[in-house]
Amino acid sequence: MVDQGLKFYIKLNFEMGESVSMFGTSWAFLHFIENRGMAFGIALGGSYGKLALSIFRIVAVFLLGWYLVRLEKSGAKLGLLVAFALILAGAIGNIIDSAFYGLIFSESPYHGGLAHLVPWGQGYAGFLHGSVVDMFYFPLIDTTWPSWIPFLGGGEFQFFQPVFNVADSSITIGACLLLLYYNTFFKEQKEAEKESSEEATPIES
Repeated sequence: MVDQGLKFYIKLNFEMGESVSMFGTSWAFLHFIENRGMAFGIALGGSYGKLALSIFRIVAVFLLGWYLVRLEKSGAKLGLLVAFALILAGAIGNIIDSAFYGLIFSESPYHGGLAHLVPWGQGYAGFLHGSVVDMFYFPLIDTTWPSWIPFLGGGEFQFFQPVFNVADSSITIGACLLLLYYNTFFKEQKEAEKESSEEATPIES
């Protein structure tokens, strides 16, 4: 809900490429762009590529949801469930953009002007062909490479460049939790499954 609420606000109130400083800083911005592909703007070519990407996302969400239910039924620890739930919620958030935004919004012009809500199906793209709204931009370091560095000297260096959204953050946090606590999570999961199996095995007299 937070992800979608913020995306609606940005889509309807920001022009494409518009930036607003957060908290008066020079390193945190609300910056409106639209992503037609995957993370970091990676896209499959053409209309069919976009459709294939959207279908892949939906299939992945169903599989992840099925696995999460299975983990819960097997008595998985809360930390493992939270990690997968964060990934699932983030994936659903971005799928909503791809599936429906093209149907309900007008296009955000690249040369000024705001998008607006339109009657169902009269938007800028068809079902599963919408773009994902991104808005968080944190150029923590914005400088140039020292002139003495070969090839890079004098060139621009910026960290962190990607523009992302709440759903992306949810996926990233969930994935990081899995990486950081992988052994703990799955060791506890295997122990829980073993205990469950032992309880289900009848004791011979």
